[in-house]
Amino acid sequence: MHILAIIGSLRRRSYNRMTYAAVRELLPDSVTLEAADLSAIPVFNPDVLDEQGPPASVRRLKEQIAAADAVVFISPEYNFSVPGVLKNAIDWVSRPPAEQPFRDKPAAIMGVSTGRLGTGRMQYHLRQICVFLEVHPLAKPEVMIGRCREKFDAQGHLSDEASRELIRAQLEALAAWVERLHRE
Repeated sequence: MHILAIIGSLRRRSYNRMTYAAVRELLPDSVTLEAADLSAIPVFNPDVLDEQGPPASVRRLKEQIAAADAVVFISPEYNFSVPGVLKNAIDWVSRPPAEQPFRDKPAAIMGVSTGRLGTGRMQYHLRQICVFLEVHPLAKPEVMIGRCREKFDAQGHLSDEASRELIRAQLEALAAWVERLHRE
């Protein structure tokens, strides 16, 4: 089983990138993982799409999503919502609607923040976007890691065992979700 991680932060040392490293450590044995690169995706412009088609960075992301058995979104929360870089990538990938690769894709959502709520609002908004895209997000377990400064060590390793267990449980549930949706 192959999972594509879409990370909603461009910062090299973001807590969500550190969480991606933890996800790599905690994957079930039968699962592989790769991260999408959102850094080269330009600001969405329908004129560019109409005149030139999607840029190479967008075509690559579409191919990665199409080839994956599932997607895991790992994202911070900006201004109570989805970060612009993530929303921008989704806007590009979702056009044209008949060719968007998210349709019927199983997904998991997790996020890390310095606040107490741990990306709850972002995850709610991302779930709303998933409805339009016809993505099938896993209902639970939810991974919303708040107060993250207390949960990572100085080297950027997720040291909080409760958070690690939540991630492990979500990855196992995602693998089972993929199997269930592929049977139906």
